[in-house]
Amino acid sequence: MAHILVIDDEPAMLQLIRRVLEKDQHFITLISDTSEVLHMNFSKFDLILLDIMMPGLDGFEICRQIRSCVDCPIIFLTAKIQEPDIVRGLGLGADDYITKPFGTAELRARVNAHLRRDTREKKNSFSISGIVFQINAKEAETQGKKLPFTKSEYEICEYLALHHGQTFTREQIYEAVFGLDGESDNSVISTHIKNIRGKLAAYHVAPIETVWGVGYKWV
Repeated sequence: MAHILVIDDEPAMLQLIRRVLEKDQHFITLISDTSEVLHMNFSKFDLILLDIMMPGLDGFEICRQIRSCVDCPIIFLTAKIQEPDIVRGLGLGADDYITKPFGTAELRARVNAHLRRDTREKKNSFSISGIVFQINAKEAETQGKKLPFTKSEYEICEYLALHHGQTFTREQIYEAVFGLDGESDNSVISTHIKNIRGKLAAYHVAPIETVWGVGYKWV
């Protein structure tokens, strides 16, 4: 399940896309007024569908202005299929084009393919398990609230979240977070994990799983 932002000035198109993508259990945010776009927090989105031909700010300009602060895939929705337009869009940072009119099966397939293979390095922010990580600020939030993590707690969470699904020993986590010159021992990781779980429990979020006899993983 992903959180997808759809920007298009046609209400009927927005509702169609919502119905199609909700079949795959995605959460959809719809925007028809481009004046709202540049003031949004994009960190919570896993993919953006962006129409090109819109009044006011067109899709090209929106892509140009947000690409530097958006890590997720951006897919243009467009009836403009001339090569110069495609080259321009890709040059601005778009990942793909879906030409109008499109079939619903194609839309679902293209969106899900990009979500599966988006392995680009996260430089600004990313979201997982209901938690948004602001990488530059070294902060995390959930349900609109900033989590009161210490620096070490944040680093542990970011490391596990970026490698979600993988199991790490306490030694591996300690080395990744504190380096080889850390002044404590790896048993401190268990204490940090306990504190992290306590802070997340207030929001009914529990993404860190203990793998008995091995270590921990973000599920």
